[in-house]
Amino acid sequence: MISKQKHRFFLSLFFFISGFSFATWASRIPTIKMAFDLNEAELGSILLALPIGSLLGLPISGWLISRFNSKVPLAGGYALNAFSLALIGFAHTIYSLVGAVILFAFTTRIFNISVNTQALTLQKQFEQKIIGSFHGYWSIGGIAGIALSTALLALNVSIQLHFSIVAVIMLGITLYAYQFLLSGDRAKTGNKLILSKPDPYIFYLGVVVFLCAICEGGMFDWSGIYFQEVIKVEIFTYGYLIFMTFMAASRFLSDIIIGKIGMPKTYIMSAAFIVSGISLAIIFPVFWTAMIGFSLVGFGTASIIPMSYALAGASKKYSPGMAISIIATYSITGMLLGPPLIGYLAHAFNLRVSFIIFALCGLMLIPITRMFFNHQKIIDKAGA
Repeated sequence: MISKQKHRFFLSLFFFISGFSFATWASRIPTIKMAFDLNEAELGSILLALPIGSLLGLPISGWLISRFNSKVPLAGGYALNAFSLALIGFAHTIYSLVGAVILFAFTTRIFNISVNTQALTLQKQFEQKIIGSFHGYWSIGGIAGIALSTALLALNVSIQLHFSIVAVIMLGITLYAYQFLLSGDRAKTGNKLILSKPDPYIFYLGVVVFLCAICEGGMFDWSGIYFQEVIKVEIFTYGYLIFMTFMAASRFLSDIIIGKIGMPKTYIMSAAFIVSGISLAIIFPVFWTAMIGFSLVGFGTASIIPMSYALAGASKKYSPGMAISIIATYSITGMLLGPPLIGYLAHAFNLRVSFIIFALCGLMLIPITRMFFNHQKIIDKAGA
């Protein structure tokens, strides 16, 4: 019998390598931009491959979790993700690059839904909240990925060798840690998508995740470009690194903060950090103010996804896996629109102007979350 603490440790490890993998890709986007001599609009078009791959993976991931235990698609997704990351590094044409990025996003979607389903299932064995800490380990993995990227950039290590090293690390961890995942977590009910009028409970959460995904996806994909072209620093990973560092800190603190002030106020606080941070980086585009601004955005965006996933897992209409799968649709749509939109606006105006989109999304979080919690109060009163 594997203890719940051991399950938690190895599940945290999977969240860690998920962040490690994604940060490895995102931190080298400027390298890819230079290697293929892309302008902002062309890069924005290339980044469309990410949400396309995620959309392709969405129905398949939902079906896999409803058909099997979540550990099967989780492990398979991680293994294929490692392979696709290596392919990105060795891509020599635009077509091979787009194909590799689509496969990378497809496999990321498979294991993301699986690993979050495992997290919601394991949460039931603990009295204290642990969801935030899992996403904190994702951010720690992201920091480790950026730190490795920064070191290898300083040593002039090629992207091919860099991505291959990370792929081998991912495969080794997946093969060993698979045995410690939860088994038998397939839900017996709520596994089918009900095509009718959208459930307001899920819809409001979906819009919240959509707005957050625009901010997160844009920061993941464009923070390095912002520091390279606007702040004009040679080591362009600084902005991404500070963003991920404060995101990690916030996620480890989020369970404590939520316990102190509750989710409604935490959402509003998160929105305020996003708006103030982006505004600071746009108005004062110099190194230290941009670093402070990006840190505030990281702190603000961090707790939104974990909170929304936890609330989705409490849906009375869907199983946790299906609820997360539906919520992920909104997230993918945000990823679909956000990074390319930033690219097109940057090409038409400039990168500083395009970042205003993040501030607008942060502002919109306030009324949408108020609508969600007002709806939740109505449901609770009706059920009382």
